[in-house]
Amino acid sequence: MTRFAMPVDLNCSTLAAACAVTIASLYSSPTPAFEIEGSQGMRLAAEEIAVFDQPWAMTFLPDDSMLVTEKRGNLVHVTADGAKTTVGHDIDVAYGGQGGLGDVLAAPDFADNRRIYLSYVQSLDGGNTRGARVVSAILESANGTLELTDVTELWNQQPHVTGKGHFSHRIALGPQDTPHEGYLFITSGDRQKKTPAQDMSVNLGKVIRLNLDGSAPTDNPYADQGGIAGQFYSIGHRNLLGIDFDTDGNLWSHEMGPEHGDELNRIAAGHNYGWPVVSDGDEYSGTAIADHDTRTDFHAPAVSWVPSIGPAGFVIYDGARFADWQNNGLIGGLVAKAIVRVKLDGDTAREVERYDWDKRIREIEQGPDGAVWILEDKRDARLLKLTPAG
Repeated sequence: MTRFAMPVDLNCSTLAAACAVTIASLYSSPTPAFEIEGSQGMRLAAEEIAVFDQPWAMTFLPDDSMLVTEKRGNLVHVTADGAKTTVGHDIDVAYGGQGGLGDVLAAPDFADNRRIYLSYVQSLDGGNTRGARVVSAILESANGTLELTDVTELWNQQPHVTGKGHFSHRIALGPQDTPHEGYLFITSGDRQKKTPAQDMSVNLGKVIRLNLDGSAPTDNPYADQGGIAGQFYSIGHRNLLGIDFDTDGNLWSHEMGPEHGDELNRIAAGHNYGWPVVSDGDEYSGTAIADHDTRTDFHAPAVSWVPSIGPAGFVIYDGARFADWQNNGLIGGLVAKAIVRVKLDGDTAREVERYDWDKRIREIEQGPDGAVWILEDKRDARLLKLTPAG
């Protein structure tokens, strides 16, 4: 969903010489657009803007530039035409496996305070155990450089455990003028340990809801249980790599299943989504898991996928460039190597279209002008701008 309307000055007007050096050293002409056709016949024009090493997330700033994270720890400022500047920071990122620098969001009032939110993986014992952490920071611009200051912890996964998978750590801010305004939502994966998703004494396998200062709202659904359960908005999740709000202010998230059984869920306060007790997929060993329809006490997915699409990145579209996509979810596919378009209707959803790609798609966002932007996965991953063709 589009998050900004106000312009912001990154101070390049007063630092023209320094900025010119940065741009000259990093800018290359965008690759001419190519076209791709969806399963329903609609064609998209795709323009390459820049290339990254293992990018993970992006967020737009009010001046139409963006911030892009790379898993190894780089935070990169990118102009709309592809000029890149690395943002300085002293965040100690534990890179490896599925972990590293993760999600990034600019605050709705960024133009006033230049605040952003970041997630990343940290280790406090030299890499033996790891967990996700969410911080706020200020994006400072001075002397031709960009730097993060005032880095403040808001949340961390508890406990830190062994392994390098299923951190999830996607973040979303409640939309303005809805009951969710003023709250920070975080996806916390099960860390490939399964049973923590049903354990109320740890915050793994949950969707988290916090005040913007990191405190737990007193009206959270499990607040009366005390302790860490006061953070929880929903429970029973596996590996949630996409989260967004629809045009009615409803929260949606998708998560990877085990061997198939990926899910798109309408996230409701206090609901249990069943992992690892139920799934529409099976264990990687072939061992069967009870399907969702065997346990009506758990919240069933709006859509599940067999075979797997490997969902990553998620935006619910509300722009004007694609008239037929209003309130549709766009999901990047790591396994499917496709953009998967899902039509949302109240609490229900269904897949309606795919755009087959030749690479894994890690992230998908809506730009300020209604164009759709995607980040491919792994090394030499392209940042591409998508608009209707013709």
